[in-house]
Amino acid sequence: MASDITYHDGPPFSRIEDSPMQEEQPAESPGPLRVQNEYERIGGRTGSSFFQTLIHLLKGNIGTGLLGLPLAVKNAGIVVGPLSLLGLGIVAIHCMSLLVKCSHHLSAKMGKPFLNYGEAVEYGMENVSWLRRHSVWGRRVVNLFLIITQLGFCCVYFVFLSDNVKQIVEAANGTTWNCQSHTNETTVMVPSMDSRLYMLSFLPFIVLLVFTRNLSILAPFSTLANLVMAASLVLIYYYCFTNISLPIDLPMVGNARDYPLFFGTAIFAFEGIGVVLPLENKMQKPQNFPMVLYVGMGVVTFLYISLGTIGYLCFGEHIGGSITLNLPNCWMYQIVKLLYCFGIYITYALQFYVPAEILIPQAVRRVSGRLELVVDLSIRVALVTFTCALAILIPELDLVISLVGSISSSALALIIPPLLQILTFHNEGLSWGVRLKNSLISTVGLVGFVTGTYISIEQIIARNAARHKGMSFQVM
Repeated sequence: MASDITYHDGPPFSRIEDSPMQEEQPAESPGPLRVQNEYERIGGRTGSSFFQTLIHLLKGNIGTGLLGLPLAVKNAGIVVGPLSLLGLGIVAIHCMSLLVKCSHHLSAKMGKPFLNYGEAVEYGMENVSWLRRHSVWGRRVVNLFLIITQLGFCCVYFVFLSDNVKQIVEAANGTTWNCQSHTNETTVMVPSMDSRLYMLSFLPFIVLLVFTRNLSILAPFSTLANLVMAASLVLIYYYCFTNISLPIDLPMVGNARDYPLFFGTAIFAFEGIGVVLPLENKMQKPQNFPMVLYVGMGVVTFLYISLGTIGYLCFGEHIGGSITLNLPNCWMYQIVKLLYCFGIYITYALQFYVPAEILIPQAVRRVSGRLELVVDLSIRVALVTFTCALAILIPELDLVISLVGSISSSALALIIPPLLQILTFHNEGLSWGVRLKNSLISTVGLVGFVTGTYISIEQIIARNAARHKGMSFQVM
């Protein structure tokens, strides 16, 4: 696979490891001082700075999930929702920190310069005698969840693009320069084609986008996309702050049956655990990464809580699967939607890169040189078509987000990291308090996994049945 960027396998930097393994090194092995100097010699000039790593971490966590959080807060309640987001944010940051620590310890123990998420789980399982024979399945399971997560993001992007562009087109005749209207309920919408046809119309353009195998070509467009998405968020915040209706009469606690939907959407938003190890590995001074993690994820958690809360306060019970769908149909906010759509379109290629890097090299190795490019491009077309097909089957933005979050994001962000710490340090004096805490976190993630998946699928079936019933009624 010809590409200059690798998400999971970082450059061969040596690592700084503050673990008992260093103290147990024999005298003839390289000491910690030499490892430190070699790392800084290799990564010092080519690695990313503190600020660059912070920006990448923010980019890896701020996407469509942020726009769906007002609906998540509605599902949990105006008090329970923000408090739950705060608690989930603290736990998610803690799990990211655990992943980094375990990767450090295992890379030093195994003599590896760098471990990706899957390799860390594989080597962690090798620490336990009765799991050693099956350790390769640890890496395979993590890679499977990474593929599901990233392709799930891509499905969400198809639904997001179709819903927002469809709304822009249908409201075009009634769009004005007056942005004072609080909702879109009074706007005369001119019916256009079904949202699933919009998805099909986007398909060839996204296929062309993912044919770009070297992401450095997309770097200028990615930078532009980040800028326009940031500007769009500022305008969304401004509108919500200036249009909160008083007095506030919203339920403090949501329906208990809807809480799993909140969980799925919220954990979907904390989507950046897959980029934590590569970012830490590529820093000039990786010993500063914990500060990057805490500052960056602190900002992310604040954005999640604030937008989720003020978005629900602004639009109340009318909040949509994405807050952009509630913005008034004036040209300024229609442009905001278009800019965000452009950003999501470019981001599709970045999210797609992860499953492509896992699946395509394995397939290309099995064919001759003349067929490598054909196989590469064919798999790309198949994967994009697959994500489009799934989006067409489930054209419900909020439920797709909740389903993807419940199935894969909960496993990667909550279930696996605490278990990995137990596997990594189980013979090195890990206290029972830590074991209990980690088991509790993984159990909460597992409960969210099961209940969120069940409720999301149940709601998807119910909405599809209602849609088909409505279509049958119209035909009659």
